[in-house]
Amino acid sequence: MIRLALALALIATQALAAPEAYRLDTARSVVAFTYDLAGNASRGTMPIASADMVLDLATPAQSRVTVTLDAGAARAGFILATQAMKGPQGLDTAHHPMITFRSTRITGTLSKARVEGLLTVRGTTREVTLQAGLYRQRGTTPEDLTRLTVLLTGQIDRHAFGVTGFPDLVGPTIGLRIVARIER
Repeated sequence: MIRLALALALIATQALAAPEAYRLDTARSVVAFTYDLAGNASRGTMPIASADMVLDLATPAQSRVTVTLDAGAARAGFILATQAMKGPQGLDTAHHPMITFRSTRITGTLSKARVEGLLTVRGTTREVTLQAGLYRQRGTTPEDLTRLTVLLTGQIDRHAFGVTGFPDLVGPTIGLRIVARIER
């Protein structure tokens, strides 16, 4: 009995020992952002154009993620804010239609990780840090790691990326809340 338990534990450890590619379910994933507009908390969303994710569930530090967002299809809550955000004083999506993030270092545990990486907005690349947690999707069993949810949170200063338009109306801090549904 003990040998069987040890053998099963070894098989489970080996199954988790190597990085594996995961696909993003774009229909069920959301990149949401918050910003201050004239003293009011406002929200927006931005679709994901592509994602390349290789996760090592046994050793999170061996994982890597690259994500491209479609800034041209972003929504800032209402039409005037959306137009201003996409315009030349905002994201300038006519010249910079995509936003990219590439992880450079992942530390911590599956439920509480720190993801450091390079974010490129408007052609400007800066280091950012996001907090992350990896969770089983509702309805899955504890041993089913084929369908997972990643929650990423953090904030950036829009001015650091050259998005300086409308300083009397829009605050500098952009909050991020990303819910990514992934599967192998």
